[in-house]
Amino acid sequence: MSVSFWMSRVERPRRPALDGDRDVDVCILGAGYTGLWTAYYLATADPALRIAVVEREHVGFGASGRNGGWAAAELAGMDRMLADPATRPGMVRTWREMTRAVVEMGEVAAAEGIDCGYARGGTVVAATRPAHVPYLQHSVATARDAGIGEEDVAWLDAAEAARHVTPSRLFGAMYTPHCAAVDPARLVLGLAVAVERRGVKIYEQTPGTPIPGGVQTPTGTIRAAKVVQAVEAYRTGLPRQRRSVIPVYSLMVMTEPLPAETWARIGLAARQTFSDGRHLIVYGQRTADDRMAFGGRGAPYHFGSAIEPAFDLDPPTFASIRRTLVDLFPALAGAAIEGEWGGPLAISRDWRPAITTDGDRIIAGSYVGNGVAAALLAGKTVRDLIRGDDTDLVHLPWVGHRARRWEPEPLRWVGVNLGRKLTESIDRAEDAGKKPKVRNAIFRRLPVG
Repeated sequence: MSVSFWMSRVERPRRPALDGDRDVDVCILGAGYTGLWTAYYLATADPALRIAVVEREHVGFGASGRNGGWAAAELAGMDRMLADPATRPGMVRTWREMTRAVVEMGEVAAAEGIDCGYARGGTVVAATRPAHVPYLQHSVATARDAGIGEEDVAWLDAAEAARHVTPSRLFGAMYTPHCAAVDPARLVLGLAVAVERRGVKIYEQTPGTPIPGGVQTPTGTIRAAKVVQAVEAYRTGLPRQRRSVIPVYSLMVMTEPLPAETWARIGLAARQTFSDGRHLIVYGQRTADDRMAFGGRGAPYHFGSAIEPAFDLDPPTFASIRRTLVDLFPALAGAAIEGEWGGPLAISRDWRPAITTDGDRIIAGSYVGNGVAAALLAGKTVRDLIRGDDTDLVHLPWVGHRARRWEPEPLRWVGVNLGRKLTESIDRAEDAGKKPKVRNAIFRRLPVG
């Protein structure tokens, strides 16, 4: 098991496990962003509610304490839904709410005294190969056709892009101001303290299983009128949910603090988050203490949707991430790496997040790695669903959306890993200046992005 660099640098209070039966109004499975934002907004709206959060490990154990710290106004599948006239209006409404969520996160952090290094510098997605230019320009055009203005999403030429970031090759970039860099561990731990101040009970080291009318744990039963399931990739370990999502591993590295002259060569003066136009996702941010946090996909999917501590650390993937980082920013060739970690994220069959109801249970998540800000919006939405409030949020298209289940094994293992190999091969071809038209055509038919 890996501990993220973020989590290794903060004091984490230990909370007791459940020690008997309880009666509450709402029981939440999972003490990550989704569960804690739900608790926060419920407790704020109705201080009389009895709310319990049950966590198998500790607050922020999963993706909430391991991610790249992007609070982005982006949902997985957004490009596809903006491009489709049938889904465009709902996606635009969702996107507007996401932009508000990015701002609101900073407001809540300030109000609650959560020192998470929140910096709303936006996101720059660089075209570091000529082949990236049409992909990114198409995304900008799709947003524009949907009525999203240049002030929200813009194409920058190489000179304009270089004012944000200066990788070794730069042919332009897509830029949006609607993203904030955060320290994810400080955010989730601070949020836990904020909900406890409102009377919410958090039980750590308490694995829970949803049952009719509550949650069963090894040390007691919590009876609840409503259960919120917010366990992301770990959903695959719950009864009858093995094929609801797949756990895909994302890995990260953290450099030592970098001197001012190095940052002068790289950019990111406003702590913009950054990526580039490759198919196999990479992502990074300049931290509040001037480190480079950088991560990417590429680790294998494991048969049977297995999640094991050893899978957090995949040496070939770490080596690839380090090579990519230095390829993008040669000034980092001699920088020491002070942390390496990883963990699983959840991907539904159609690569779209969802908030669904199943009797007295609400299930929220499947963010495909874009969950930092989306979890805040999910928490507000689940609050309204539980309270029965007929708000704009409960009519967003991800509410009630149900993806079909993933294929059984071995089809799932073969398909997911072949898809990963396909994206890697497209990136290699484009790195070499080639145009893999057939492979790109196949990729565009996959339910990704």
